Amino acid sequence: MTTPLLPGRRRLLAGALAAFALTGAHAQGEWPKGQTIKLVVPFTAGSGTDIVARLVAERLGPALGTSVIIDNKPGAGGTLGAAQVAKAPADGYTLLVHSAGHLVNPSIYPNLSYDTLKDFAGITPMASLPNMLVVAPGRFADVKDLVAQVKSKPGSFNYGSAGNGSATHMNAEVFRLAAGLQAQHVPFRGTPEAMTEVMGGRIDWFFAPMVSALPLVKDGKLKALAVGTGKRSAVMPQLPTTVEAGVPGSEYLFWVGLFAPAKTPRPAIDRLQAEVAKIMTAPELRERLDKLGAEPFTMPSAQFDKFLAEETAKAQQVVKAAGIKVD
Repeated sequence: MTTPLLPGRRRLLAGALAAFALTGAHAQGEWPKGQTIKLVVPFTAGSGTDIVARLVAERLGPALGTSVIIDNKPGAGGTLGAAQVAKAPADGYTLLVHSAGHLVNPSIYPNLSYDTLKDFAGITPMASLPNMLVVAPGRFADVKDLVAQVKSKPGSFNYGSAGNGSATHMNAEVFRLAAGLQAQHVPFRGTPEAMTEVMGGRIDWFFAPMVSALPLVKDGKLKALAVGTGKRSAVMPQLPTTVEAGVPGSEYLFWVGLFAPAKTPRPAIDRLQAEVAKIMTAPELRERLDKLGAEPFTMPSAQFDKFLAEETAKAQQVVKAAGIKVD
């Protein structure tokens, strides 16, 4: 039998419930409290990942009513910066901007201090960026010439990357395997360093993010032979894909995404996903991305987590086939 509440007790209970509801609403609405949000980019300034991060950061701050800063932490194929975020408080104020290479690292770094899937919450991918196969001007006439020269002297040529397991490395390996080439891999700290060596003729080729290489190609400091994606870029429609250039099975998707430490509150993740989706589809930003050869690429966080698991399995297959190891 339920004992009815006296009028006074009813008022007290109603007041307590109202206070609880207000507290809960305040707790969900108070993030980000005006506190600075840090986006850790595990690559050097000027890399494709860094460029996308900066385009988003300058718009995400005003959207959230706070400041958003970039913290470049390059090294070890992006694992140094990722480790920092994995160990950061799961409060929504320290986030990771990483590329497709994030999913490769578990296969080549057996002693990682973090679990790529378990220690991060996927927020959303932000953009897909075609990689361009670039060489020094006058080095190779086209993709067929490159393949022919490398095959004529197995092991005598080299190719660069922004680090072991980076998206630039994976694109190069997918291409190398598809073309049946034997060449030496030379990893660098980041994209700018690799492009410098290509321009100097010390590296024979490099799959550079278009957002980074396009200005140098237009200035004639680098020569683009093809794009590594499955379709041509609207920015350089005259440039064939590596598949069209005679290397079937060489297409590779390079993307940049936003991550948070695992157990970051769901309201923060949902807000970030929603704001980034708005930012990436805004006409002004789409125009900026078009000029860089990048395309908006977003999805709900739950879908992104599923995508990450599937892409991790694909990356493991490439690593095994290419025999990728930490140099």
